[in-house]
Amino acid sequence: MPTGHATGGTGPARSRERFLQGEPVEAGVRTSILSSWQRSRSLGLSPDQADLPFRDDFDRDARIVRAAVPVLDRLQARFAGSKMNISVADASGTVLLRRFGEASLARSLPAFQRVPGFVFAERVAGTNGIGLALAERQLIRVHGAEHFAERSQRSACRALPVRDPLSGRIEGVLCFGYPSSTEDPELAITIRKAAQAIERRLLRQSSARERALLRAYLDTGATTSAGLHHTVGVDELALELHPRDRAVLTEKAAELISRGQRAAAVVCLFDGRRVTLVSRPMRSGSGVEGVAIEAVLPGPAPREPLAVPTQVDVSPGSSGRLAVVTAVPPPRFVPAAAAPGRLPVATLSRNLPDVAHGPFGTVGRVDVADDHPAPPSRTRGLVMVGEPRVGTYALAARRRLELLSEASARIGTTLDVRRTAQELAETAVPRLADFVTIDLPEAVLRGEESADPRTDLHRTVVHGISDDLPFSPVGKQVDFGPTTPQIRCLTSGQAVLEPDLKAAAGWLAQDPEHTERLLTEVHSLIAVPLVARGVILGIASFYRAQDPAPFGDDDRSLGLELASRAALSIDNARRYTRERTMVLTLQRSLLPHDLPDQDAVEIAHRYLPAESDVGGDWYDVIPLSGTRIGLFVGDVVGHGMLSAATMGQLRTAARSFAELDFPPDEVLTHLDNLVGRLDREEPAAGAGVIGATCLYAVYDPTSQQCTMARAGHPPPALVRPDGTVSFPDLPAGPPLGLGGLPFESAEIHLPEGSRLLLYTDGLIEDRQRDVDVVLDQLRGALAHPEQTPEQTCQTVLETVAPAHPCDDIALLVARTHAMDPRRIAAWDLPADPARVSEVRAAALRQLADWGLDEAAFAAELMLSELVTNAIRHGAGPIRVRLLHGRTLICEVSDASNTAPHLRRAASTDEGGRGLFLVAQLAQSWGTRYLPEGKVIWAECGLDAA
Repeated sequence: MPTGHATGGTGPARSRERFLQGEPVEAGVRTSILSSWQRSRSLGLSPDQADLPFRDDFDRDARIVRAAVPVLDRLQARFAGSKMNISVADASGTVLLRRFGEASLARSLPAFQRVPGFVFAERVAGTNGIGLALAERQLIRVHGAEHFAERSQRSACRALPVRDPLSGRIEGVLCFGYPSSTEDPELAITIRKAAQAIERRLLRQSSARERALLRAYLDTGATTSAGLHHTVGVDELALELHPRDRAVLTEKAAELISRGQRAAAVVCLFDGRRVTLVSRPMRSGSGVEGVAIEAVLPGPAPREPLAVPTQVDVSPGSSGRLAVVTAVPPPRFVPAAAAPGRLPVATLSRNLPDVAHGPFGTVGRVDVADDHPAPPSRTRGLVMVGEPRVGTYALAARRRLELLSEASARIGTTLDVRRTAQELAETAVPRLADFVTIDLPEAVLRGEESADPRTDLHRTVVHGISDDLPFSPVGKQVDFGPTTPQIRCLTSGQAVLEPDLKAAAGWLAQDPEHTERLLTEVHSLIAVPLVARGVILGIASFYRAQDPAPFGDDDRSLGLELASRAALSIDNARRYTRERTMVLTLQRSLLPHDLPDQDAVEIAHRYLPAESDVGGDWYDVIPLSGTRIGLFVGDVVGHGMLSAATMGQLRTAARSFAELDFPPDEVLTHLDNLVGRLDREEPAAGAGVIGATCLYAVYDPTSQQCTMARAGHPPPALVRPDGTVSFPDLPAGPPLGLGGLPFESAEIHLPEGSRLLLYTDGLIEDRQRDVDVVLDQLRGALAHPEQTPEQTCQTVLETVAPAHPCDDIALLVARTHAMDPRRIAAWDLPADPARVSEVRAAALRQLADWGLDEAAFAAELMLSELVTNAIRHGAGPIRVRLLHGRTLICEVSDASNTAPHLRRAASTDEGGRGLFLVAQLAQSWGTRYLPEGKVIWAECGLDAA
């Protein structure tokens, strides 16, 4: 196939040749040109097609023609002597006007192209300036081999749509054609200025037509009965008329104008008065057809009755469309209570008054004739005149603004990606579209950026006026072809409008099975990319079904604006999801993964993050000496990364203080100092003082006593074996970080089988619920003594936790066990070294009874050293205790607070090696302080004994 003279077989010509031969074209061709080639091929067009359709039924006196003729004459004079040809086509691609810089250029064209009427739409002519400008709805440049047809390979052109300034609708296309060898970048500026000049002339045409309608109204009023001379404008309805009342009257007047027939509407003002607006169709002397809206004020019936044949229901319709007008009998006007102040009477001048041209038509400015009260008769006066089509556009524009205003409030109410996409669809249906589908990459749903959104799209939202259309279901991966509007909008970054889906070849070829059924319902499509901050987030597709009118450029602009606003909210939600995932990952990594094996309690736990943000709730279970167990639950003030990091520091410190065997109140004191220091060392926090609450409980299975202390934390729930539920009254204590105040602990006896529930305030505190009511619910959920700790956790979350928690929830349920007294042996002895041998002998007998003969040597040696140290360095009385649990624990307590220290004895020292031997024989050892005295303990593993 020839490559074309214009490019010599390189660049676009080579790409076009490969495209026409069916080879892939990946680079070297602009997106708009490649998309147009693909559409031309899907339409079955041939590049060597010579003929173009010709129409002779076009409007030779169209508005675009009248506005463009003077502009084209000036352009012809400017380009005189050049090889420039200038064309103006209508919105269907039919050329209406043509000018040439050289007269000889016309002779080089086929005869039928020298006169107006031939069609250059893309669907019949392939890729060209006029057709592509209408398809892309923007300034287009097509150069040489970028044309689809062979006949245009030597040419270049620039084309720009011309719009009606009032309606925004495309009225036509201005096109500059020239040899491809004479490209001039200044042509882009020239064509824009020329199009603006045509648009200004279109605006002046509309203004002249409206002035003609106003003059026709005044001339008609001069011949009517004298009663109609009492006229009043919107601004003179009352001295105290509120601006919002004027806005309501103006909007209702625009609705009546857009209907284009005789009708009436009763408008209730905010102060209780009612005004009747009556529409009167009329025609100016020049043939302009329009509607005049008159306001009829309350008062006694006039001498001649006013005929009001129809009543308008002024409730909003969908997608900016007006509500249906139904014929009813003439309404009986019921006078409302008179408002304070006088009602001025105005008379329109016989000459043409000053007029104001606005988006709703032309409003007459009237002058007050006198300051006397209104006569006892109905008065009526001009409110607005305009053409129905302009009124329709104005009404649609107002409702589009209302929709955008509503979208600002409805879209982005949460920081959830899926919910935000659903809000976009709910806002658009049915006021813009009848069906909306939204497709987002899986990565975006996870809070990340998609590497290739075109291959990772998943159907996220399907919303519409019915549920029986065969759109791909939510959750399914969708694969769009390269010629579909969805992929084209992603590639170009612009909204793609397909007014007629039956002619959208790329869309039809995507899924023939489903599209065939869809075409029985939907007929028009707008595909809009969801892009925010340079990140491609997905695609929104708007479909129209019920309204027979296809989507237009205004609808496309509205869809793009809605999508742009929604994309920012979706991106905010995506970023929040990413940060929340990071914080939640950090939070979960700092919580205990595996709880330690121990026999003191049976444990179950839960952590439930808040819906909106992740806080610093935590829990921990710490084995202590003497088979005791430490239970922590805490809550760091605030949310986010700082709270999670602070929680990690606090939990690590709490575990360290607990493993030092400090009592609960001292552990809280140390944590209080730590939080205060963190607050002083974190100036970057900026959000205020770092604070936390905490509850620490230590349970001893040998005595079944539980010692608890809390720092500003809710008290635990205690479930006794008989099912009785109580909330122990513990000393409250200040939150951690305040400093200066002591903490107190309390000791409670827990019978075997009791359940202790520790929780954070997210479980019971909720703005929508009373705390006392929640505590009653918690009491009822716990009053089941047969439940296991796991069942208790599940029941509490299902029945007590809020459905949408605004704060984290941490739960820790512990069911207590008691140590068998037969596994405990204790001896009291005075501080007499002679009694050491008796204790060793008694311990060996007890170990033999327990079947621990293999551990006897190590236990005998450890007891001998510990008892000897207590006698020499401590104070009586002395108590020795053996605990047979998972390990063998040897404890020696005395009344002294002096603790031994492990050191390496020198070769010349006579003593100091006893504690070193204990440390070598024991699995672990340490010191635990009592209210009076201390306990030295050593633990020996039985498996290695």
